[in-house]
Amino acid sequence: MARPAYLRRAKVCPFSGPNAPVIDYKNTRVLKDFLSERGRIVPRRLSAVSSGKQRELATAIKRARHLALLPYVNTYSSR
Repeated sequence: MARPAYLRRAKVCPFSGPNAPVIDYKNTRVLKDFLSERGRIVPRRLSAVSSGKQRELATAIKRARHLALLPYVNTYSSR
């Protein structure tokens, strides 16, 4: 069996650990990091967030959208 040309680093949840940011709907700076350029929620396999934290993150993003802290859709992308 051939060895891979590179070693894949283990993904670590950005919300676990002692200095991890808190998931809160009012903290839009943290939430924007997990939105795509179109305004969609980035999936777990790309963001490396654990499943429980991904659910909390999605709920916080949806709450922030409902309160107009985050946009539902980013319409400023170039076409």
